[in-house]
Amino acid sequence: MKSYFLIFFLSVLSVVSYAQSKIGYVDSDAIMDELSDAQDARRQLDGFIQEWQAELSKLEKEWKDKYNDYEKRKLIMSDPVRAEVEGELVKMEQKIAEYREKKFGTNGELFLKQDELMKPIQNKIFTVIKQVAEQEDYDFVFDRSGGILMLYAKEKHDLTATVLAKLK
Repeated sequence: MKSYFLIFFLSVLSVVSYAQSKIGYVDSDAIMDELSDAQDARRQLDGFIQEWQAELSKLEKEWKDKYNDYEKRKLIMSDPVRAEVEGELVKMEQKIAEYREKKFGTNGELFLKQDELMKPIQNKIFTVIKQVAEQEDYDFVFDRSGGILMLYAKEKHDLTATVLAKLK
């Protein structure tokens, strides 16, 4: 799939070059590193992460202490007491897993906080990129950070309607 995209991208670039289009790129990572709003947002996120990691470490330590105590005494425990302690250990493990998922999972608080804090900054950057592209008459602007991502393209280069019409 990646090779098809690369071939497509190179084809677009050759067609664009032939037509004397103006192409530019930005490094969004460098922009984010220099922007004070982004640095503030990252500091806030780091604060949340440290707080949640501390709580997670506390829960894990409590589980480990209880488990070590259980291991030392399990031979002298009665079967009902052993079963009760094992049940408590399982509940503690579930609580740890739930906390980890709640804070760091795909839809966890970290994801939501990151979206809440970074989305306005990303929108601001995108708006400025679009303004610069339009003012300086660029046809395409790409982001070179992490992969090839098109951030801006003039509407006249959009072939979506033509392709759809031919497909119908």
